[in-house]
Amino acid sequence: MTTATDNGLSILDGGQLRLLRAVDTVFRRFADGWDAPEFRFPFLMRTADLDRFDYYDNFPHLGLAATRLDPERVAPLLAGASRPLDLVPTEVMEPSGFALPSAACYAVYVDLAGTALPAEGTARTTVGTCFRNENHYDGLQRLLGFSMREIVRIGSEDAAKQHILRAKDAVLALCAELGLDVRLEVATDPFFDKNGGKAKMQRLFPVKEEFVVEGLAIGSVNYHRNFFGERCAISAGEDTAHTSCLAFGLERWVHALTGRFGSTAAAVAAVEGLG
Repeated sequence: MTTATDNGLSILDGGQLRLLRAVDTVFRRFADGWDAPEFRFPFLMRTADLDRFDYYDNFPHLGLAATRLDPERVAPLLAGASRPLDLVPTEVMEPSGFALPSAACYAVYVDLAGTALPAEGTARTTVGTCFRNENHYDGLQRLLGFSMREIVRIGSEDAAKQHILRAKDAVLALCAELGLDVRLEVATDPFFDKNGGKAKMQRLFPVKEEFVVEGLAIGSVNYHRNFFGERCAISAGEDTAHTSCLAFGLERWVHALTGRFGSTAAAVAAVEGLG
């Protein structure tokens, strides 16, 4: 049973947490098989790094900042405010150089900035706590803060595209084994301006496809072309690196699998029993 609080914050109970870890173990097995070592990145990102990706131009509605409080202003605020304090006013906040990222893979490209890779490139996997300032929230299906597992490929155009094809086959096979009725649907590109030329190219070669179960996207495959390679000066062989990623929303998998099997215990047994 999930104990929900306000503003997109939910608590996972012991059974749900066990299920989340069990399914993430399956995803880490994918990464191991694809020679994608695991990295752990900071929870925060520099505002300047996100701006390098046009983040604030394209997604100002999702943005969340982590800011310091000015202690000299906080004391007078507390003296005159009703307690407990529901909202911290902006006048006691200092300008922030740090942001709460909405995807786990951004940190991978920043970490590889300025790197010259061989043509076959490299792979990484990471799990991060991601944040999105949505206009509404809904249990484990839509959260303010959630867990995202990503498996990223950085290399030649062919290597990035092959990662997408392999990832789609792996996830569709996993869903079939678990009895999840999944559809692969073309989605809006999360990295490019919707009105730009790159967005128009999406209609010719989809850059984001989602794995959808009963109307809920539980994961996606994303092909970014050479966007991050250009912005972070990453090369693969003689060319600018192309990138692609496979992403999973872990809490959404908990929701979908619990619905499929009727209880978290049954879902855990099914996941842990996979071959």
